[in-house]
Amino acid sequence: MSQDQVAGGKRSQAAGEGRTSPVGAMDTAGKPPWKALWVLALGLAMIVLDSSIVNVSIPAIINAIHIDMTDAQWVTALYSIVLAALLLPAGRLGDMVGRKRMLQVGTVIFVLGSLLAASSTSGSWLLTARVVQGIGGSLVMPSTLSSVSATFRGRYRAAAFGVWGAVMSGAAAVGPFLGGLFTSTIGWRWIFLVNLPLGLIVILTSMAFVPETRSAPASGTSRFGLLSDWRGILLSALGSAFVVFALIEGQTYGWFRPSKKLVLGPLVWSVNAPVSPVPVSLVVGLVLLICFTLVELRRKRQGRIIILDVTMFTIGTFGWGNLTAAIINAGQFAVIFILPLYMINARGLSPLQAGSVLGIMALGAVFSGGLARLVSARLGAGGTVQLGLAMEILGVVASVLLMRGSVPVWTMLITLIIYGTGLGFASAQLTSLVLSGVPVAQSGQASATQSTIRQWGTALGAAVSGTVLSAALSMVMPAHLNAIPGLPAGAARGLVQSVRSSAGNVISSLRMQGASGRLGGLGPQVTQALTQGFTQGAQLAMAFAGVLLLVGLVTSVKVRQAARKAGADRV
Repeated sequence: MSQDQVAGGKRSQAAGEGRTSPVGAMDTAGKPPWKALWVLALGLAMIVLDSSIVNVSIPAIINAIHIDMTDAQWVTALYSIVLAALLLPAGRLGDMVGRKRMLQVGTVIFVLGSLLAASSTSGSWLLTARVVQGIGGSLVMPSTLSSVSATFRGRYRAAAFGVWGAVMSGAAAVGPFLGGLFTSTIGWRWIFLVNLPLGLIVILTSMAFVPETRSAPASGTSRFGLLSDWRGILLSALGSAFVVFALIEGQTYGWFRPSKKLVLGPLVWSVNAPVSPVPVSLVVGLVLLICFTLVELRRKRQGRIIILDVTMFTIGTFGWGNLTAAIINAGQFAVIFILPLYMINARGLSPLQAGSVLGIMALGAVFSGGLARLVSARLGAGGTVQLGLAMEILGVVASVLLMRGSVPVWTMLITLIIYGTGLGFASAQLTSLVLSGVPVAQSGQASATQSTIRQWGTALGAAVSGTVLSAALSMVMPAHLNAIPGLPAGAARGLVQSVRSSAGNVISSLRMQGASGRLGGLGPQVTQALTQGFTQGAQLAMAFAGVLLLVGLVTSVKVRQAARKAGADRV
């Protein structure tokens, strides 16, 4: 282990900390620490997995602990909100007190939260556990990426980022499969209990294989001097939380007019209020983030410790790369959100079957992530990102064309392999490009910023995919129901609303009832009409996800131009 040699003696000044350097970083001019990389990758997989493994288990959780739909929605949303809110201060703290230490502390907290979640017997208990998980995850996620950035240099850097990106993509893709597997076999509580052995492995192996890296503080500066920027911590956390809440819950509470009462402890936002809480939350969040930017700029001019050096966004690869990452994440989450709903509700697959089909994406992502360095050697990092995005778009377009009842579900395996392979190429090299121009001493805050913006993109994907799907269902479904002789118009409107509010889950219930349900002999016809309408709506929503990926492909051109200008395209 050698100190202050990671960048070959080339250092830059980190705002408010004087001359800094990564303490304890490994010099990868010799043998690279691949064991450390796999430990970091496992820690990342554990956190990312928890974002997607829960979704297919929500119906089982509702039945088991008797929570209402509002609490069920918060089970997934609260984790994302807390995670996004704390990433920036957590990443900066890792820069100062040690990234390995943050990884270990965060893993312990995350495992404790997982244990609480698995033992939940009420909605409040489960939601509290998800908050604890979000706190732990916010410490783990940026510490993994910043450790990779600080530890791997030179020709090994692209390969390391390739593994990191492939694991991130693969874990998100395999989450629905594991969620369906556990829920259908050993029970939904194992979607949380699985984190216990994973966390134990991360903690033990990190002690042996992961080097401690941090930024050396300026003379006389305490490592906990970050607390002096309490205004920045508070503004960044609250701003991120309000923005992510607005994006995730827009469909639930209404984008402009209230569509549902919001209850947060003693606070109640009435459905009769003149405006929904969503636009108010979005405006408040953006104002807080603007104030955060101004506070950080002022403290930087004064030479004081800051959470985020916002001038990093003037680095072309960092600024354009983060914008591209947000857009791409929105499109990718939309795909992951829509496909399970289509397979379960329109094609009648079980959660396990749907998760198995979607899990094929993980294979493609891991495979291509490993090849990213070789492809990058020929196309450059920017070209590899663009190749990956083009493959993702191709996979989405092909999936849309195959989303028909007359086409066997297994044919989508081919399109999902194409999509997953593109996912691995794009994610691996985009991460490398975003951090390519950032000084190593600032890798923690840069990594946390990228993770935060990816979370915003995920929240945006949740918002737009749910909204587009709902709007598409309202547009296409009435025509299918109105074609059924003897079905009252009022019943048709109620069915459309039920399908929209349940994201199609009511179709599965009607399919099981057959002709013995409330609709009597019309049951099978109604189910068929709803299935056809939901399929069309899902196709339109998937097409919109493809448009988002296309926009990401366009902005990736600017990333590649910036990388070439900085000489960072060949990493």
